[in-house]
Amino acid sequence: MVRRVTLMLQLLLLTVSSSSSRKVDGRAGEDVTLPCKYDFNSNGATSVCWGRGSPPLTGCNQQIIATDGREVIESSRVSSRYQLLGRLQDGDVSLTILNATEEDAGRYGCRVEIQGLFNDEKYDVDLTIEKASQSTESTILNRETTHIYTEKMTRHVTTVTESLATRSSNSINTQKVQTTTGVTVSLVCVVLLLTALVTAGAVIKTRWNQLKM
Repeated sequence: MVRRVTLMLQLLLLTVSSSSSRKVDGRAGEDVTLPCKYDFNSNGATSVCWGRGSPPLTGCNQQIIATDGREVIESSRVSSRYQLLGRLQDGDVSLTILNATEEDAGRYGCRVEIQGLFNDEKYDVDLTIEKASQSTESTILNRETTHIYTEKMTRHVTTVTESLATRSSNSINTQKVQTTTGVTVSLVCVVLLLTALVTAGAVIKTRWNQLKM
């Protein structure tokens, strides 16, 4: 008896929540948009989540981005490639994947949380990604090469700057040492000169006294 009731409840949960699916084709290296929209005028700002795979009984599988109906919840975004570029205030919560790759292919689920029991709207979108053409692959490769080159140049400039700063610091320290050494030598010379003058004065005074005698 309990088993039958459980089975009936599961069937009820699967049938009461509205669900629909569609297919979208994209191409590697290009942006692709997966549609999802709800009636904003009737429901107001509504929480929505996107995930990989069909939406489960609650929430989203492997959630990749979510919104409270007014703005994206940044803590929910797993990659900057996932964007909600539609007008959220019109209920357009379509998912845009930037610079799509073949690994992005598969099923995605959009869940719109409508108030009330079992009122959530669920949408499945099957994404197919075509392999990039030779020109597109070349463009992607050029982007990656440019990015790598820019990183290397930045590191090189940073290294050169640090090296120059170190040399400049060492040069300043050397000049300080040389200046200190020069001052010390000058002071020693002055002291020796004064000592010589005092000694000479004493000798002259002694001889003068001897001559008087």
